[in-house]
Amino acid sequence: MAQLVGPLRKELADSLSSCRVLVVGAGGIGCELLKNLVLAGFKNIEVIDLDTIDVSNLNRQFLFQKKHVGKSKAQVAKESVLRFCPSANITAYHDSIMNPDYNVEFFRNFQLVMNALDNRAARNHVNRMCLAADIPLIESGTAGYLGQVTVIKKGQTECYECQPKPTQKTFPGCTIRNTPSEPIHCIVWAKYLFNELKTERGCLFGEEDADQEVSPDTADPEAAWNPADAAARATASDQDGDIKRVSTKEWARSTGYDPVKLFNKLFKDDIMYLLTMDKLWKKRKAPLPLDWTEIQQIGEEACGTGLKDQHVLGVQGYAQLFRRSVETLRSQLIEKGEGAELVWDKDDPPAMDFVTAAANLRMNVFSMNMKSRFDVKSMAGNIIPAIATTNAVIAGLIVLEALKILNSDFDQCRTIFLNKQPNPRKKLLVPCALDHPNPNCYVCTSKPEVTVKLNVHKTIVQALQDKILKEKFGMVAPDVQIEDGKGTILISSEEGETEANNNKFLSDFGIRNGSRLQVDDFLQDYTLLVNVIHSEELEKDVEFEVVGDAPDKAPAPSAPEEEKNIANGNKDSAQPSTSSKAAEDDDVLLVDSDEEPSSSTMEASPESSNRKRKHCDADTDDAASKRKRLDQQPADDDDDVIALD
Repeated sequence: MAQLVGPLRKELADSLSSCRVLVVGAGGIGCELLKNLVLAGFKNIEVIDLDTIDVSNLNRQFLFQKKHVGKSKAQVAKESVLRFCPSANITAYHDSIMNPDYNVEFFRNFQLVMNALDNRAARNHVNRMCLAADIPLIESGTAGYLGQVTVIKKGQTECYECQPKPTQKTFPGCTIRNTPSEPIHCIVWAKYLFNELKTERGCLFGEEDADQEVSPDTADPEAAWNPADAAARATASDQDGDIKRVSTKEWARSTGYDPVKLFNKLFKDDIMYLLTMDKLWKKRKAPLPLDWTEIQQIGEEACGTGLKDQHVLGVQGYAQLFRRSVETLRSQLIEKGEGAELVWDKDDPPAMDFVTAAANLRMNVFSMNMKSRFDVKSMAGNIIPAIATTNAVIAGLIVLEALKILNSDFDQCRTIFLNKQPNPRKKLLVPCALDHPNPNCYVCTSKPEVTVKLNVHKTIVQALQDKILKEKFGMVAPDVQIEDGKGTILISSEEGETEANNNKFLSDFGIRNGSRLQVDDFLQDYTLLVNVIHSEELEKDVEFEVVGDAPDKAPAPSAPEEEKNIANGNKDSAQPSTSSKAAEDDDVLLVDSDEEPSSSTMEASPESSNRKRKHCDADTDDAASKRKRLDQQPADDDDDVIALD
């Protein structure tokens, strides 16, 4: 590190030893960053991470060893760094940065914050906390061989949320439940199934989510069938529990989670029921039901050579894997006792076995080529393989930007992209000048304001809170007041205070077209004015739209306006490495020139942003100009692909 940055001036070296910095995340980038910080001379470091160490981390998160598996990442990282730099003063927090204890006053204790995160929700939160505290933030991310670093400063640069991000990819419920056509549809279905079967001692726990039902969707408009006729034709498996059209949760509970009955219900009876929806199969190949007894008579095919996780089993192999995983998960819940629950974790072998088996059996039913456990994990676990070298390069760039800030050379700070291959000027690292704040940003403008289109007669208060304010706008604990002249409190962050409102429609409170909602998140020191537009013409399965929001799909190559979003494991934008559609879904542009844009191109409007990108790309060819956006979701929680680090 000393060779990289060279000898530091005494004033800067003194600044490093005295300043307090916060590192958010102690994973792939975080481990490299902590090492770099202490070797560069930083002495007062605080690091926070909620995660514990998993075996899969050990190939690149070098501060951890096998003996540390299961322990706090932040705490072990601190202990490991102190072994080679005992003079450092490091404080570790095994906690979520979104905990209310880490409020604006907490952030004001630092001269600099450095993100090494892997999800969008936490990135949004830290962005807002740094804006509220007026503390510089260095944002970073990696996705495979690609990386990115940028600096965010209130009033001087774009914030993390200045440019719209693509929304998390979702699939219509009827596609998941009735007509899957790609392996990812079956994998999403299997993850939904796992969540439905989280039980203990015969009683389900966890909120039932209608959006994650896995039984055939009788409301599918494409089917246009007659339920009475279908009921007469559909056959149920009397010997396996006289299955009726009830939710999977209820039926599974009634069988005691018998794996054979579950198998026949999911892959035989439900499929036979789907076959009665005649119109679904006029232009599609009809699914082929599976029967447990018949499958046991099939000889298992040899798996071949190679790594076990990369073997693709036969139908009988996946049926047996399904049985074993259901039995194991059921036993785990019984051991945990009453009130226990299982949480989906890609690194939990029984959970991963269950999703692998269920997804592959459904692929077989719908005549798709089955996938290896490795491939399923890549898609179900939202993984882009992490590269240790990429993390190391990005961590070094973070420290270089930090030195500029502490040396009062903010005008020298840059957004820097790490390319997979050299550009025509043979550069792997491409700097671009920082953009000015977006005047239309609903986070960093002086008076944030958005317009939301929804149906006030169908949208309930709970959906406004969870799906719009928390999920879409990244709030943690919103309070909502209706601007109706009376100051009606619609949502309170105080527990139980407005709980009775949750299942009421917005129209029940007089909210209509043109209503305005004042939303405050005191933890984030953030206020947002929401203008409501009532609409009864939203597309199917669309609950709301943010007026003026970016389209979900990536821009065409000829309009490179959205290359600047940061990432490190975006739950919301990338494709699995196994996906054949990866090239089609690129949503960030690679800046393949080492020339920086002139100050005249640094306007905040979309048009001028386009000019800036074209200027940066002046020396590139089109084939080299594309790159995935590295801005990190969900995903969670969720079914899009993210980079781990």
